[in-house]
Amino acid sequence: MARVVVTGGCGFLGSHLVDELVRRGEEVTVFDGGAPPPDQTPSPSVRHVTGDIRDAARLAEVVRDGVDTVYHLAAVVGVDRYLDRPLDVIDINLFGTRNVLELAARAGAKVVVASTSEVFGKNPAVPWREDDDRVLGSTAVDRWSYSSSKALCEHLAFAFARDRGLRTAVVRYFNVYGPRQRPAFVVSRSVHRALNGRPPVVYDDGGQTRCFTYVQDAVDATIAVGTSERAVGECFNVGSSAETTVARLSALVAELTGAGTVVPVDTRDRLGGRYQDLRRRVPDTSKISGLLGWRCATDLRDGLARTIEWARRNPWWLALPDSGAEPDGDLRTAARAR
Repeated sequence: MARVVVTGGCGFLGSHLVDELVRRGEEVTVFDGGAPPPDQTPSPSVRHVTGDIRDAARLAEVVRDGVDTVYHLAAVVGVDRYLDRPLDVIDINLFGTRNVLELAARAGAKVVVASTSEVFGKNPAVPWREDDDRVLGSTAVDRWSYSSSKALCEHLAFAFARDRGLRTAVVRYFNVYGPRQRPAFVVSRSVHRALNGRPPVVYDDGGQTRCFTYVQDAVDATIAVGTSERAVGECFNVGSSAETTVARLSALVAELTGAGTVVPVDTRDRLGGRYQDLRRRVPDTSKISGLLGWRCATDLRDGLARTIEWARRNPWWLALPDSGAEPDGDLRTAARAR
């Protein structure tokens, strides 16, 4: 039985990771400022420690001698939060990651650092390989604070590997969706709206493409990286290879929920110049496939059906506030109200 720490283990992806680690027989400590999701079954194999990732002394109580692997998922995530809390984005993502890496180096633990496809920015040359260039917008545009903070986390991870001998790896997630995701992302928001009797939204012309990755596939990739010595010192794209337009996604949600038509949203009008969208976001996953044998196994229709089925069974999630930019709400107001 390995001893594992999951920072951010009460969050969307983190809670699914904890479930899978327990299923595999691991002893898990969750470090998070929040509470576990209501639908998560308690396990004697899981210990919850409440704390802020920026509090190094508190974090040292769990990242210590005897820990084998730290899955570092704690972060500020979501466009609404990038725009409303840019300072928290930088503080938590950057300084929290520094604390994790420092303590893991002392304890001799391996670290898997969760990163994002956002690090590539606006690079038009898709699909993106792990070593492709970053192309970002102005520092006056709050959206890029998340991309920059996560890229610095990656730099920190590799610097600790070179200077301190830390065994670390980075995973870059591409548009992960599924049960428990708060309704502030394109899939979760559309499902949430549809099941609450409101039409799904399509942003701008709907021609933007994404590669939507079901959460269990992302979890399996994360554990593959965490348990393989071949992954040490490497960065991996984690995502589907199926490129789908936002319009097609919204239509699928409408079809599977019986919601009918979708509603268009002009992001420029709703969010102003602090936000910039990307036309295409496509990963090259040949590295993780070739080195670790991982491939995305869940197609979008199946993943959406599972997500919708779960949402129907969990009224607590349907009762969450919708923090999106749409015709009957304002992103910044909703974000401040949370």
